[in-house]
This record gives sequence, structure tokens and C-alpha cells, in this order.
Amino acid sequence: MELNSQNRPFSIKLWPPSQNTRQTLVEKMTNNLTTKSIFTQKYETLHPKQAEENAKRIEDKAFATANLHYEKEPDGDGGSAVQLYAKECSKLLLELLKMGPSKNSVKEAVISDAAAVPRESVFDISKGQRAFIEAEEAQELLSPLKEPGNSFTKICFSNRSFGLGAAEVAKPIFISLKDQLKEVDLSDFIAGRPEAEALDVMRIFSATLEGSVLKYLNLSDNALGEKGVRAFGTLLKSQSCLEELYLMNDGISEEAAQAVSELIPSTEKLKVLHFHNNMTGDEGARAIAEVVKRSSCLEDFRCSSTRIGDEGGVALSDALGDCTHLRKLDLRDNMLGVEGGVSLSKALAKNAELREIYLSFLNLEDEGAIAIANALKASAPRLEVLEMSGNNITVDAAPAIANCLAAKQFLAKLNLSENELKDEGAIQISKALEGLSQLKEIDLSCNRITRDGAQQLALTVLQKVDFERLDIDGNFISDEGIKELMVIFEKSPDKLGPLDENDPDGKDGDEESDEEGGVEDALESKMKNLVVD
Repeated sequence: MELNSQNRPFSIKLWPPSQNTRQTLVEKMTNNLTTKSIFTQKYETLHPKQAEENAKRIEDKAFATANLHYEKEPDGDGGSAVQLYAKECSKLLLELLKMGPSKNSVKEAVISDAAAVPRESVFDISKGQRAFIEAEEAQELLSPLKEPGNSFTKICFSNRSFGLGAAEVAKPIFISLKDQLKEVDLSDFIAGRPEAEALDVMRIFSATLEGSVLKYLNLSDNALGEKGVRAFGTLLKSQSCLEELYLMNDGISEEAAQAVSELIPSTEKLKVLHFHNNMTGDEGARAIAEVVKRSSCLEDFRCSSTRIGDEGGVALSDALGDCTHLRKLDLRDNMLGVEGGVSLSKALAKNAELREIYLSFLNLEDEGAIAIANALKASAPRLEVLEMSGNNITVDAAPAIANCLAAKQFLAKLNLSENELKDEGAIQISKALEGLSQLKEIDLSCNRITRDGAQQLALTVLQKVDFERLDIDGNFISDEGIKELMVIFEKSPDKLGPLDENDPDGKDGDEESDEEGGVEDALESKMKNLVVD
């Protein structure tokens, strides 16, 4: 039996909006809050971080209101819900602009209570001189936390070193606040203490905060090691709603990384994980990869300067392939090598939401860089920042990189410094950038570029109205080439970075030279990247 399509009713459901539509609206509101326009010229713009936080809150509130309206009229097409959604967003956005930016923290400017989005209260003792805190001073310093009815939801004890006596003073205070705290910053809060005392202080804070429902936890700069991580075990094991976790500069070894993986029971809501400047290594990277695998909502992952090699890089890359909401990735200053780079390219092909990628000093070489460029060409359409400096990238990889860049219409910052692109590579990349109207910063310093490559870059960037800075220092631009650059940038000299390290007499080490010392210079260049095990 055939269905008569002419007699079938046709309807379109306008509600609910897709996740992509909601995210696009957040981005538009963020832009409205940070950019002067005919509609916002009467108000002071917000810091980008403030704007993004508040745009998310506004959208959540407007969606909830419109969705409730739609549920009461389930047979409708959702048109009235869409109208209410837009109206609520506009109303809350205007209220926020009238409030203006916060003078305290970039995360604290929020729309008013009347708009049903609560204002967070912060208790912060990190400002001022770095100092030890003992019991007597703690009694006075922490007294605001003991006031009845206080609304503190975030505390920051960073930059002040707590002794055992001060920790005992803080203990009952934390117990009384435990149910209202949402953000806790205990970074750098035991500096200079003997190990035994520092561990006892950590255990006290950990036990008193057990069971709190935190969204943000910062334990950075505490030289934790495995003992320190396990000292915070009670707290870590009780957290199932964390959205942000910071463990930077904590001396986290392979064993400590394994402890982190064991002690965090659930990372289903984790959006930010920063793990910078540790001694994790390949085995530790495997443990962190397990945390990443459980973090399907991860948006911002930093694992830079952690001594990870190709094996750990492969493990992390495999885990990152499942993080389809990733917006910012920072793996700088590791030794992933070609194998790690190729594996990472497979993950990047799945990360369509990426906005910022930092892959400098990973020893990618041409093969790894080409794999990554090819993957990104078809992914991350809204990429804004790309850094791949110090990766031994030569002109052979320039075509793939250029093809990738040409597809990134939202690219604002590009850093390919400390590579071997030379004029040919610089010119190819320059031509690829011609159609990118959002571009603001380019760094191609230390790439053996001469007069021709520098001139092409200069002419390309000056066609862009909002361009801010071109860095091409540390190259081989002749004196005549420098003069030409000065003329090109005559009306906007601030857009050209300094050229103090440029070598006008520099020679390409790959070319033979009959001049005195030419053979030695060429040999030195050939051996520059030789690694002796």
C-alpha cells in the first residue's frame, strides 16, 4: 500500500534547538559582551572570560524558561518557545551590560539575582605578600568565614603557607562551609613547610572538605608527588561533580599520576583538566589517559612540559579521540615525535569543536606536521589559534600546512617560529593567509627567511584591517630588505615586531660555500638536529 504524500500533514518542530545552535548563540552573546557596537556603545565591555561565563549562564536560564513554556504546550510547533528564548536572552544580556564588568575576578561578573542567576561570593587571601600563616594570624584572617549567613562559595588560599596550627583553625570553619562551597583554590598553600607538616596540613583540609560538591579544585604548585596526591585522597574520592581540576607544577611522577587516576572516581562532568609542568613520563601519561577517557565532556586539556614521549603521546592521543567537545588543547614541550604526531592527527580529525591548539616543541618533524595539517584541514572549522613552533618543520611540509590554513576562516593567531620553512615555505603560507580576514598575529621568526619571504609576509598582513603583529626576527633578511620592511610598515610600525636578532649576513647551511669557514658552517648546520643517545 502506498502512502499518499499529498494528503499527509507536514509540520516542522522548531523546539528544542540543537546543541550546535545553542553554542552558536553563546558565542554570539560572548562577542556582543566583548565588542563595542551600535547596540553596546553606552556600556563597558567585559573581559572575554567574564563574557563567556555569563553568556553560558544567560543561555542556560533562557533555555530553561523557554523549555518550561514549551512543555505546557506540547502540541505546538515550538515557535512561541523560540520567541521567548530569544526575548529572555536579550533581556538578560541587557541587564548584564548595565551591571558592567566585575572589579574582582574574571569569573565573578554575573547577572543580577533578579534575573535568577546567583552571584558568587569569593573569599581570597592570595593577594599581598607571600607569607607563612600560623594559628593566631589565621584566627583573624579567616574571621569573615565564621560570620553567620555568609554567602562565600569560592575560597582561595593560594600564596599563603599554612602551618599545622593554622590548618586546625581552618578545620571547623571548612566543616561549617562545606555544603555551600563550589570552588576551592589550595594552590601553593604549604610552601616552605617540612614534608611531614605539609602532608598533615593536606590531610586536614582533605578530610574537612570530604563530601563537598565542588565544581572547581586547584591543587597546583604544592610539590605533591605521590604522597601529596594520596594525602588529598579523601577529598578527591568524594568528588563526582568536578568541572575544573588543576594539578600544575606538582612534581607528579608516574606513581603520582597513577594515584590521580585511582582517586578520582568520576570525571563525567569534567570540562577543564590542566596538568602542566610535571615529571609524568610515558607511564604516567597512560594513567592520565585513563582520566581523559572517562572525561567525555572535556573542553580544555593542558598536558604541557610533562616529559611525555611517543608511547605516552600515543596513549593520550587515543584517549583524546573520544573527547568530541574539546575546544582547547595544549601539549607543548613534550617529545611526542613523528609517531606521537601521527597518532595525534587521528584524534584531531575527530575534534571538530577545537578553537585553540598548542603543539610547539613536540619534535613532530615533517611527517608528523603533515599528518596533523591534513587532519585539521577537514576538522576544527572554527579554529582560532594554531601553534607549531620548534618542530623541525621544513619547506616539504609547507604545502600541507598552507592548504590547512587556507580553510581556517576564523584563524586569529599563527605561530610557526623556530622551524626551517625558508622563503619558499613562507611564501606558500603567506598566500594561504590572504583570504583570512580574522588574522591578528603571525610568528615566523627563526625560519631562515630572507628578503623575499619577509616582503611577501609584510604585504599580505597589511591588507588586513585588524591585523596587530608580525614577528619575523631571527631570520636572514638583508639590510636592503629591512629598509623595505620599514617603508611597508611606515604608517603602522607597531604591527612589525623587533628585528634585533635578525642576521643580514646569514647563510643557508644547506648551500655549499667556498668562503672561509663555509665548510664548517655547513657541517654544523647538517649536524644541528643530530641526537646522540
